[in-house]
Amino acid sequence: MPDAIFSHPRLAPVYDAFDGARDDLTAYLDIVEELGADHVLDVGCGTGSLAVMLAESGRTVVGVDPAEASLEIARSKDRTTGITWVHGDATTVQGLGADLALMTGNVAQVFLTDDDWTRTLQGIHAALRPHGHLVFETRRPERRAWEDWAADPAPTVLDVPGSGPVEQRLEVTDVSLPLISFRHTYRFLSDGAVVTSDSTLRFRGREEVESSLAAHGYRVLDVREAPDRPGREFVFVSERTT
Repeated sequence: MPDAIFSHPRLAPVYDAFDGARDDLTAYLDIVEELGADHVLDVGCGTGSLAVMLAESGRTVVGVDPAEASLEIARSKDRTTGITWVHGDATTVQGLGADLALMTGNVAQVFLTDDDWTRTLQGIHAALRPHGHLVFETRRPERRAWEDWAADPAPTVLDVPGSGPVEQRLEVTDVSLPLISFRHTYRFLSDGAVVTSDSTLRFRGREEVESSLAAHGYRVLDVREAPDRPGREFVFVSERTT
């Protein structure tokens, strides 16, 4: 079940405003160019920011996400009308023959159990062509990002088109490594409605990620920095081995 921040009909429309300009996605466009990928799968595409950028650059794009409310936002952005939007997860796009699969933001960390992570890697493997690529990011556990989240409890208020002024608060609710749980609380100032979204991320170390990739048919080609967040993220560039 997707978190409310992605699936609630009042939260999905304000997600982009609080997520910001997404300057982090430029690095993924560069990787797509570097790998010469024409057919790209965006796993956990959310509101479609990256998928739309890829389609506008001339790629064939499939965006898959389990949150229908987010997909509705994504479809509304698709001026190319050439993106295939799929309500589901990585296991629902097998046989796609994609050159490249991407997981950006926190997508790779929402799979909390080993079984969920395994199913995701296997599903992506089945969606890629032979020797296609999987690229994704994950936060470095040693950076302890949750301490930064907890240190800044001040709310953010934005005037969101279609929703009016909205207040967002972030609270870390549990630290049980490798799992970190947190809550976003949104207050819609126009009518006083309050909606909360509880989330949990799994912080996997580099060795754990590399071992899991090798065990499920991938070869790690490179482990990079996220250019806009040096020292905070691992960016894994891997290749399907068959």
